Amino acid sequence: MESLHIAFQPNVKEKLLEFLNSFSKNELKIVEDETSFKETKSFKEHQQRMKLSLERLHSGESKTISFEELDTFLEETISKHEN
Repeated sequence: MESLHIAFQPNVKEKLLEFLNSFSKNELKIVEDETSFKETKSFKEHQQRMKLSLERLHSGESKTISFEELDTFLEETISKHEN
């Protein structure tokens, strides 16, 4: 089954639901979104991980590196383990 998210004005909801309810339950399932994305568990978990990462950056516990530095590091690491 495919899914589709539709944004609509409140005055359209009754007509839209009337039309959608004309399909059988095998053809269409209406799933009402009771929570916004910001309230989902996965979003909150991701948000907490990002806050922790930012705190580590600010405290100096973590640092950023450029793509080139990462590439060099990975090449050196691969070379060490190839032999």
